[in-house]
Amino acid sequence: MRFLFAFLIAFPVSVAMPAWAADDQPAHPAAPEVPAPPVTKQARLDKLFTDLRRERNEKAAERIAGNIWNEWSRSGSASIDLMMQWSQKAIENQKFDVALDFLDQVVTLQPTYAEGWNRRATVHFMMKNYGKSMSDINRTLQLEPRHFGALSGLAQIMALTGHKQSALEAWQKVLAIYPMMRNAQDQVATLSEELAGEGI
Repeated sequence: MRFLFAFLIAFPVSVAMPAWAADDQPAHPAAPEVPAPPVTKQARLDKLFTDLRRERNEKAAERIAGNIWNEWSRSGSASIDLMMQWSQKAIENQKFDVALDFLDQVVTLQPTYAEGWNRRATVHFMMKNYGKSMSDINRTLQLEPRHFGALSGLAQIMALTGHKQSALEAWQKVLAIYPMMRNAQDQVATLSEELAGEGI
């Protein structure tokens, strides 16, 4: 009975304590809820690149890479996006001069849009204008150093022009960004073997 009495005395005290404590505190109005700021393109890309570097499933990595390409393709301008679509159609029809006309306008109107430079680098590469392609690749990488597409293009040009060591280094940079890219893995293995053989 003594234990029960002690419990009944203690119970209301413990319930009342927070109320007494609250009376001693100055009243603070509830802070208004601030909406979270919208996620920026850069923040989305940063997360995707982190996921890409960590992913060890090839198919899952390909999906992440596809999402990165989708982010890269968004210029933020409807007219630029339209010219990029027209340039792609011209490339598919092998009308490279027409594609270049559109892409010249893209990089002039929006010089900070990395994908415009990368697309033009691709067209120059397809036309075997390697010097011009290299120039556009360098501009792409200044704007987006993680552009594994531009680095892959650089690696291919280096290999085609006989600079195997530079090609190997470019592919290794690709793998540092996108470890599960099968083509980069294969190229690193092949070039490493060739360079080892030439060194003997």
